[in-house]
Amino acid sequence: MPDVILRPSARILLVDHQERILLFRGLGPTKNPDYAWFTPGGGVRPGEALTEAVARELEEETGHAVSPGAFGPIVATSSGHWIRADGQLFRADDSFFFLRVREVEVDISHMEDLERSLIDRYHWWTLPELKTTDERVIPLGLAELLERLLTGDLPREPVILPWHHPEPTDFL
Repeated sequence: MPDVILRPSARILLVDHQERILLFRGLGPTKNPDYAWFTPGGGVRPGEALTEAVARELEEETGHAVSPGAFGPIVATSSGHWIRADGQLFRADDSFFFLRVREVEVDISHMEDLERSLIDRYHWWTLPELKTTDERVIPLGLAELLERLLTGDLPREPVILPWHHPEPTDFL
């Protein structure tokens, strides 16, 4: 069994004044890459608080800077295993924060080279678009969670969302 690398991540459910959520589309760095739409965010650095990571990732991926204190509690989590294209096994623990913004002019120029190589576009999605799309959107259950958040119903405890990759049973 290969070593498992733990990878906590901080992700943003970024909603604008028109109640649209920002998602990126790209290929995942997995063994069987597949296009999917996903939230901004990424890995937490050693010693970094989740709110520091989410603020850093938001600025890197969108150009929009906010302080770590602008983020409220974690509204959802998702976790599971995935295999990178080189065969390395990871255990991801994703924490999702909800942030409303007035307007954001998305600037991806500060993304890391790897991120830019995997992402081919971004789009501000309405809730009806999320509910009716045939495209792959992660995390699973995003439309239902967003609907709840848009009504002001913030969960007391983070909602646990299903993992979006099949578990690599040949390693577990």
